[in-house]
Amino acid sequence: MPKTKLYTIVFIILVSAFFAGNFVYPQFLKLPYFPNIPFKLGLDLQGGVHLLYEADLSNIEEKDKKSSMEGLRDVIERRVNLFGAREPLVQVQEERLIVELAGVKDISEAIKEIGETPFLEFKEPKENYEEILEKNQRVMDAGEGELEEPFKPTPLTGRYLKKSELGFDETTQEPLVLIEFNDEGAKIFEELTEKNTKKPLAIYIDNILLSSPVVQEKISGGSARITGNFTIEEARKLSRNLSAGALPVPIRLISQESVGPVLGKISLEKSLRAGIYGFLAILIFLLIFYRLLGFFASLSLLIYVAYILTLFKIIPVTLTLAGIAGFLLSMGMAVDANILIFSRMREELKQGNGYLISLEEGAKRAWPAIRDGNLTTVLVGLILFAFGTSFVKGFALTLVIGNLVNMFTAIFITNNFLRLFVGTRIEKLSWLWR
Repeated sequence: MPKTKLYTIVFIILVSAFFAGNFVYPQFLKLPYFPNIPFKLGLDLQGGVHLLYEADLSNIEEKDKKSSMEGLRDVIERRVNLFGAREPLVQVQEERLIVELAGVKDISEAIKEIGETPFLEFKEPKENYEEILEKNQRVMDAGEGELEEPFKPTPLTGRYLKKSELGFDETTQEPLVLIEFNDEGAKIFEELTEKNTKKPLAIYIDNILLSSPVVQEKISGGSARITGNFTIEEARKLSRNLSAGALPVPIRLISQESVGPVLGKISLEKSLRAGIYGFLAILIFLLIFYRLLGFFASLSLLIYVAYILTLFKIIPVTLTLAGIAGFLLSMGMAVDANILIFSRMREELKQGNGYLISLEEGAKRAWPAIRDGNLTTVLVGLILFAFGTSFVKGFALTLVIGNLVNMFTAIFITNNFLRLFVGTRIEKLSWLWR
């Protein structure tokens, strides 16, 4: 490689590392135009809100309860992400749902946002529908007594909702909500309308009757409309909430509390302290056993830390204690890659090969081991991310990003640093390399 090109590459590496370091910690040099973007911290590190909900599964068959709770969890997770929380913890425990939102200080706002996800259901008239209506009319006229519900639940609920959007009546131009069910819901809706032709079909949102239109004929295709004398804003809000996910079953908040980050801060401080001590121990080891090679490996490791922390801020990655553990583990593997290269390089030097040949052959011989070790770790990380829970995903994400970056720094950056000494007097000082 021409020296000019090599110098340019090394210059770009150093400049990018400088900017990355200042982006990660702008308070160090306090240079202008560097945005002070904080790291995204998880519930265990910055505190937040812990909410406990109970689901009403009284109208759900036993075989469908598990899938209903899983659907409820998925809906709440989508809703929480719209709320702005990162990496929320949403767990199912039998008929209860645990929701933890990191960094959310206003409990009432969190409850309001999650609670606004409506429970949509369609009800059909009971067999004695007409009698119940007459009885309810007599009760209202008398001004005493309890009204009886004239409708009964059906299998058609928000769990089958595919999408919803704002619409307008073709005749009156009044706002309404257009909804569309998935294939399974469309089939249920078709059977329901066929069964109740010329009868009212009630539409309930959060157990409140919005509309009870009379079914004129069997409706195929899974499309319907919700009317209820809405204003445009009310219809738009209802449509947006339904799109965010109508709940498959109703829920009730039974517990709420603010979670402090005290234990998380203590654990973070201990983890960072252990990470710093481990990092310094690695640097000392590299300098003692690999001398000048170890110095450039240490410099490459510092650049690796600057790069990966910059990525954590840009993406952004929510850092939990598990995520920090993944980062520290990937940092250890970055050192491992450099040691493999140096060991192979030393073997080449002992066989009498020149510095440049030893460097190239050392990197070539070490690459299969580095590639296989890192890619298998990345594969495991992707599996953990795909099937793990929230905190496991945090560990997997930082581990995967760290391993991908460390392959770049170990092979590309360290290699270019060492090429600077090809053809120089330092190249001939064999005690620095062996």
